[in-house]
Amino acid sequence: MSLLNTHTPILCATLALAATLYYARAQRWKLPLPPGPRKLPLVGNSFDLPVTSPWEVYTRWSKQYGSDILHLDLAGTSVIILSSLEATDALLERRSAIYSDRQVLGMELYYWDVHSFRGDFPMVVDLMGWDFNIALMKYGEDWRTTRRLFNHAFNVTASQQYRPQLQKAARLLLERLLDSPEEFLPHFRQMSGEIIMSVTYGIDVLPTEDPYITAAEEAMHSLAVAAVPGQYLVDVFPILKHVPRWLPGAGFKRLAEGWRKLARATMDLPFAETKRQMESGVAPRSFTADGLSALKNSDIYYKEHHLRATAATMFAAASDTTASALGSFALAMLANPEAQRRAQAEIDSVTGGKYLPTLDDQSSMPYLAALIKEVLRWENVTPIALPHRLTRDDEYRGYRLPAGSLVIGNAWAILHDETTYPDPFTFKPERFLLDDAARDPDTAFGFGRRRCPGRHMAALSLWITIASILATFNIEKAVDDAGHIIEPRHEYVSGLVSTPLPFQCTIIPRSEGAVALIRAAMNTDPLSE
Repeated sequence: MSLLNTHTPILCATLALAATLYYARAQRWKLPLPPGPRKLPLVGNSFDLPVTSPWEVYTRWSKQYGSDILHLDLAGTSVIILSSLEATDALLERRSAIYSDRQVLGMELYYWDVHSFRGDFPMVVDLMGWDFNIALMKYGEDWRTTRRLFNHAFNVTASQQYRPQLQKAARLLLERLLDSPEEFLPHFRQMSGEIIMSVTYGIDVLPTEDPYITAAEEAMHSLAVAAVPGQYLVDVFPILKHVPRWLPGAGFKRLAEGWRKLARATMDLPFAETKRQMESGVAPRSFTADGLSALKNSDIYYKEHHLRATAATMFAAASDTTASALGSFALAMLANPEAQRRAQAEIDSVTGGKYLPTLDDQSSMPYLAALIKEVLRWENVTPIALPHRLTRDDEYRGYRLPAGSLVIGNAWAILHDETTYPDPFTFKPERFLLDDAARDPDTAFGFGRRRCPGRHMAALSLWITIASILATFNIEKAVDDAGHIIEPRHEYVSGLVSTPLPFQCTIIPRSEGAVALIRAAMNTDPLSE
């Protein structure tokens, strides 16, 4: 028997499979793209991209085109917007293996200098230097290593080891609110910075104007502004990153130069300080100190640059998002004073007003848990997720989804879907306590393999902080000199992180007993308990 005859069945099967795959691909390319705004020649929808509150515009388009999955064309780059839980679950969760990348491949068709193109955001990644951030990394070995480091430190079990630091920061916040309540928003930022600096680097920050926290705030503000799709034309035409900085219209390059220094300072300065403390033998235990010590083992799975990038991601992310959530909490209490009173009554029933809440009380306060879920849903911190990248052609609901597409989950639309959350713009914690309770707003932390790995730590931090505030203070609308109520401005910075703009309110102690509890707590160090 000839060699050809021997392998004929295998050859025939292979050819049949190849023909089937080719036919399937050809049929898939005959499928229509998802609906969306009309595309212009060459530029597509480049001029349709909303700069302000894009999540609301995408939601409006979904209603206009009768579809929870939309398609945009940004000068040749395919963009898919998902505005329902069904769509994000089907694609970003169940098919996460092909929807978890960040870097855009196939750009050879559109752009020069492909090898220097690192991610979906030339402005943020290439020009501003945020390539170290896990959320912006290409899906690959470096991402898996840093993600593993992050998960190991902040998973649901490991997060419990940071309870003393969380409790200490919450007590310091109470004292600041007692002494200068009008500065509540800066106090929220200070507290979130204290927690993450202690946990990540073992650094005690200054009580005011700490350089690390200031640098992180400025860096995160620049990131929040620049990461909104369509904010800068260089994200649509990456070739623009090569234009001279002095050229008219190249102001984005001059902005990026200053912002790059902030991003790098956020990564390098605190890391260097922890190393200095270790060399001096005075470094307390922290994520960075533990990680550097473990590097002495030859079989450790990461290198120092992985550790530095992971620590910087922790620091940058937590310093802004927690403060934003606490600002929304204050607005929620002003919008629904009855929810505040009900939560306070629940706290009092557990503590009897004799001690400040601790994380051991969590299971005894279901309404407070529902209130915090509603804070995350009502004004979610990240209304729109950073784009995922589809690594191969896909099909969904009869639509063609091209390989290389940027896929964006519209968390704001999902968390304000009236079918899942009736009366979605009203603050109603009780929706999570009903027999047919609404789904937990975990969408607030992202999607699939790109979901925020620090969410367990964030949940603990929000709980102890909000429980401590409600146990000791009332949050009420401010009044002017004439006794007229000042309605708080309910406006947010439109960026990657949605942060409340400054607003007025009155934060006053609930009683003299509450004041005494705050003062007494400052004489006890939770780190030694």
